[in-house]
Amino acid sequence: MRAREIPPLALDSYQRAARIILSNHLVTQNYPDRIALPLLRRWATELREDLLELFGYRLEVTETTARLFTVTDRLDPTAAARTGTDRTFDRHRYAYLALCLAALGRAGNQITLSELADHVAADATQVDGVELSTERAADRDAFVDAVGWLAARGAIALADGDAGGWAANPSAGEALYDIDRSVVVALFRPPRALQHLTSIRGLLAGQEVQAADEDGLVPDRPADPRETARRVRRALVERPVVYADELGDDERLQLALPRTAADVESLTGLAAERRAEGIALIDTSGRMSDVRFPSTGTVAQVALLLAGEIADRVLDPDAGELVRVPAGPTRTAALIDALDGAIPAAGVFHGLAEEPAVDAAPDAEPGPEPVLFPLIDDAWIASAVADLVRRFGRTFAAQWQADHDGLREQAVALLDKQRLVRRTEGGVLVLPALARYRGVVVNVRDRASQPELFGDNPDPATPSEPVEK
Repeated sequence: MRAREIPPLALDSYQRAARIILSNHLVTQNYPDRIALPLLRRWATELREDLLELFGYRLEVTETTARLFTVTDRLDPTAAARTGTDRTFDRHRYAYLALCLAALGRAGNQITLSELADHVAADATQVDGVELSTERAADRDAFVDAVGWLAARGAIALADGDAGGWAANPSAGEALYDIDRSVVVALFRPPRALQHLTSIRGLLAGQEVQAADEDGLVPDRPADPRETARRVRRALVERPVVYADELGDDERLQLALPRTAADVESLTGLAAERRAEGIALIDTSGRMSDVRFPSTGTVAQVALLLAGEIADRVLDPDAGELVRVPAGPTRTAALIDALDGAIPAAGVFHGLAEEPAVDAAPDAEPGPEPVLFPLIDDAWIASAVADLVRRFGRTFAAQWQADHDGLREQAVALLDKQRLVRRTEGGVLVLPALARYRGVVVNVRDRASQPELFGDNPDPATPSEPVEK
């Protein structure tokens, strides 16, 4: 591992480069900032070797881009593309983004926004369920969001005009973009031809079609310890928490080995927090995580307070025993089925498509006892959030002061994304990592009062006493 050979004075620079590429996957001359690409170019050789050895990732670095080709073990519904205003992409925005990439690949060095919209609208007519009408404001907004996502990453650069003006009135507004073909090419490089896939499983690691025997069954292959270790390390950098009960037997053994997490610590500079239930990498810099927690903002603050309340409830001996239930199957299977159902049949080259083989039936052996988690019902959560609103609502953003239900939903969603709780029917399951937020102390400051137009100015607001959890 090259990271262990780097001098101590240069190690911080190397680890910053590793965090940048692991958190962005595509780095250009201006994305995520101007210093990222020169830093990656400096450490390209060492990073290329370490990323391949530890994770099985392939790194390509050119004069204008650095692209990390990752390996996907599972689908993550929380890893969505987001707009410039931090809204999650919906299916229309994803469709427009894909069609924009196709159109830019055929274009010259420049293109106007209206020309790009015409190309996307024409291509959309060939896909069932996709349509772009510049007469509809909602379609224009979704299209501009997709264009903005590309512009942020340097695939296109605004040369003249304003996309917002076009979105408001296409007949009056216009924008001209320069096209960076190297970024366009680097953005979309799937590991396999999508026209040859009948299922999204074909893009997941370990789902490659194997040669079947004469009965059409695929014989079991012994697990490769190196690949198992890579799979566990990938989980450590891709998930907020890796729980041992979610892993297979071989993976649990790898997770328990001190070197597995130590290698990732050496590469990234993050600190591994080990507990009996699993491991979390703690990003104290906040620069590798896509979502910082704890953080500022009403939703993040309420989520932190709610986490403390839930932890207190679980550990309170006087509040009564909570019902404990197993977590049940993950949402991956349902997500795969939904995506498979959306694959346009007309776009699949069935003559070249590879049908997934049938796995050989394993011997019937009793599995381990399922892990049981405390269940907090929705009524208790609603009551807890209502109490938090009563105590701290004066400090909340105006958007949430009148939308308590929306605030509760967003706070629970944030805890679910951080793998501190897991949503289930009727409530949430409390996961072990939430215990680290028990006893959290929150300082709440009143919002400063606005001076009156007539009369004396009020005294500036003073901070309230710390609220100890």
